[in-house]
Amino acid sequence: MTTVERRPGAPAAEDAAAPLVPPVGSHNEWDPLEEIIVGRLDDATIPSSHPVVSCNIPPWAARFQGLAAGHKYPRRLIEPAQQELDGFVALLHSLGITVTRPDAVDHRRRFATPDWASRGFCNTCPRDSMLVIGDEIIETPMAWPCRYFETHSYRRILKDYFRRGARWTAAPKPQLTDELFEKDFRTPGADEPMRYILTEFEPVFDAADFVRAGRDLFVTRSNVTNGMGIEWLRRHLGPGYRIHEIESRCRTPMHIDTTFLVLAPGKALVNPDYIDVDRLPAVLDSWDILVAPEPEPVKDLVLRTASMCGRWLSMNILMVDETRVIAERHHTGMLRALERWGFEPIPCDLMHYAPFGGSFHCATLDVRRRGTLESYFD
Repeated sequence: MTTVERRPGAPAAEDAAAPLVPPVGSHNEWDPLEEIIVGRLDDATIPSSHPVVSCNIPPWAARFQGLAAGHKYPRRLIEPAQQELDGFVALLHSLGITVTRPDAVDHRRRFATPDWASRGFCNTCPRDSMLVIGDEIIETPMAWPCRYFETHSYRRILKDYFRRGARWTAAPKPQLTDELFEKDFRTPGADEPMRYILTEFEPVFDAADFVRAGRDLFVTRSNVTNGMGIEWLRRHLGPGYRIHEIESRCRTPMHIDTTFLVLAPGKALVNPDYIDVDRLPAVLDSWDILVAPEPEPVKDLVLRTASMCGRWLSMNILMVDETRVIAERHHTGMLRALERWGFEPIPCDLMHYAPFGGSFHCATLDVRRRGTLESYFD
């Protein structure tokens, strides 16, 4: 396959010699990867203050965010992350994968609805704002106000995919008024019943709370995905798909890809801190449940303080196909475990992406994988 970074919206003549392939087509997390969207760091802005933001990030990062909200990220954080991101993109190219990038935009610009105003965040994590189901790409109704218009930086890509035959859907745009958020929300303690900052006022969800295994999807309810959001997607997809809820013990849940991942037919990776394997959906009874090893500690004080993610970012890996997997070089325990489980890990650096929301799985959206829609469960 041609190893180029595609320019969305290019004139048809520019691609006249290219083979005609569906622009969007991805049914699971492991079919051979052909095209992927990778996020950008340009003009990344610290999220504007809001309870739904601060309740979802580690305490030190929440303090940093509260003090610097609305300002651009410092170069000290941007530069090492950009170097690693460039290396990751180069790796994808070397593997024969077409890489597409969003437009660079000024995320510090202020915007408003009739009910509230905010500045933006960044477009580092396309996995959150868009969900690919087969030949359909769905813009998700995210709960963070600072991410309200995030998909606008991908619109040139989306219009290009649509012109070439993809289905393009946008979930109902949420109002994000006070009715959506529990007043005086407090994170539950370890011995308290689980509770979330979101009410059921309207459907909201991040795509990163879902992982796909053909006709079956798995989801965690979280502080950015409510029951109405899950039900909206269930009705939208119809009877050809099943959505199974994964129960998480995380007290600040946000995104499934450091909690539960499907890696290949019959193999799922779980976080032992967040998942009780005896309480997984019965549909997984015949699958091998792989327990993630303890992650290596992050010693860099700045990175540890500024990270928006928990310590289990070691699980945030990207399958190239059923065997090959891109994983963080720093997390040697995960690399060794993947080898024991029969995978071929490809070490790569992306540790410094954590202050911007994630690692390999978060930083990407697999748009096209070579495979067909199947059911992997009895």
